[in-house]
Amino acid sequence: MPSTPVTKPTAAELDLLQVLWRLGPADAKAVHEALLDERPDATYATVLRQLQVMHGKGLLTRDESQRPQVYAPVQAQDKLQQSLVKDFIAKAFAGSGKALVLAALKNHVSASERAEIQRLLAQGRDDA
Repeated sequence: MPSTPVTKPTAAELDLLQVLWRLGPADAKAVHEALLDERPDATYATVLRQLQVMHGKGLLTRDESQRPQVYAPVQAQDKLQQSLVKDFIAKAFAGSGKALVLAALKNHVSASERAEIQRLLAQGRDDA
């Protein structure tokens, strides 16, 4: 499996990747049914076409030996997320992970999440 996809997924493609990471390899019908909770307006034809496009872009593998064809993400969820975060940090925070963390802590972290982060950081110091 390549370490980075040929192209970065769009928001809609990320929705389908989330479904496939949750389900595991699946056909278009299973992906469509799983997606309906989040996107009730999604049609089977649209999901199938999007899976085909994602396969063409190198985001999915497709097992053509089966009918119906089974799709699976090329990258594991954590690997793709790391790649997307790295790209985001480079573009939005001039490459500074610290700036990203400070922005997140300032506006997007609850008190309980902040306490958990402090515990994790303290554990990291103890392990050093």
